[in-house]
Amino acid sequence: MQTLKQIIKEAEQKKVAVGHFNISECVALKGIFKAAQELNLPVIIGLSEGEREFMGIKRAALMVKSLREEFNYPIFLNADHTHSFEKIKEAVEAGFDAVLFDAGKLPFEENIKKTKEVVEYVKSVNPDILIEAELGYIGASSTILKEIPKDAAVNPEDLTKPEQAAQFVKETKIDLLAPAVGNIHGMFKNAPNPNLNIERIAKIRKAAGVPLVLHGGSGLRDEEFIKAINAGISIIHINTEIRLAWRVGMEKALAQNPEEITPYKILPLAIEEIKKTVENRLKLFSKNY
Repeated sequence: MQTLKQIIKEAEQKKVAVGHFNISECVALKGIFKAAQELNLPVIIGLSEGEREFMGIKRAALMVKSLREEFNYPIFLNADHTHSFEKIKEAVEAGFDAVLFDAGKLPFEENIKKTKEVVEYVKSVNPDILIEAELGYIGASSTILKEIPKDAAVNPEDLTKPEQAAQFVKETKIDLLAPAVGNIHGMFKNAPNPNLNIERIAKIRKAAGVPLVLHGGSGLRDEEFIKAINAGISIIHINTEIRLAWRVGMEKALAQNPEEITPYKILPLAIEEIKKTVENRLKLFSKNY
C-alpha cells in the first residue's frame, strides 16, 4: 500500500486532489469509507480538536487503522486545525498520519517560530507523519454562513503572499501548506462561496515548493475546484457538506418513520446521504485519474 506522502505526490503529478472529509462519529466514517471504496480512491479522514474531543482521539485512530488493516485500504487520519503543542502531541501519540498546526491568526514571525517547534518535535518522533501549517486566516467554523467571517482573507491584499509562503516553508520545513486564497470555512445557505484566486494559488505553489491544501471546500462551484487543482491544490477539505448530509439523512429517516427509535434502522439514510456527497466530490477531484 502506498504511503500518504506517495499518494499526494501522485496526485500532484496527475493533476488530481485527494479528498479530506471530517467526522465526529462513526456514521460519517461509514459513509465516507463506502464512497471511497466504491470508487477505489484514497481518502483522508479529518478530526478537528472539537471533533477529537467528542469522538475520542484514540478511538478515532483505532477505527481508521482497523479499516486500513481489514480492507488493506489507503485511508488516512489527519489531526485537523490543531492550535497547541499539547494537542499535536496527543495526535502523534495516538498514531495519526498527519497533523495540521494552525497558527494562521498569529503574526507571521510568531507563526514561523511555533510551527518550527512543532515540526522539530513531530519529525523527531516519527519522520513519516506529515505536517501541514496554515498561512493566513480563513474563518474558524464549518457551519452554514450568513456572511463572510470577520478577518477571513478574501480581499487580494489579505491573501497569502507567494514570497511569504516561500519563506515560511523554508524556515519551518513543513510538508504541506494551507494558504488563504479566497477560501473560507463554512458555506452560504442560498449562494455559492466566493471565488478562489486561482492565479494566487499557482504563484504560491511555485514559490512554496510543497503540496498545497485547500480548506473550506464546502459550497464551492465545481469549476472552481477544477481550476484550483490545475493550479496546484493537492488536498481538498470538506466538512460542512458532510454535516449537512448527516442532518438531511436523519431528517428523511425520521420523517419516513416518525415512531422509529432503533438507531440501526434510522442511521442508514444518514450514511447514504453522506456517501452520495462524498462520491460526488471524489469523482470531481479525481477527474484526471
